[in-house]
Amino acid sequence: MKTIATLMLIAAAFAMSGCNTMKGFGKDLQKAGEKIEDKASK
Repeated sequence: MKTIATLMLIAAAFAMSGCNTMKGFGKDLQKAGEKIEDKASK
């Protein structure tokens, strides 16, 4: 389940066109990763 969520997150991150810089992309990816970690720890 965790692997599927990670793959979906990566695919969605590549599909996003709202991030104009790699810094913005990294922040978005980090926020999404934190949400997945919170759900996984519950």
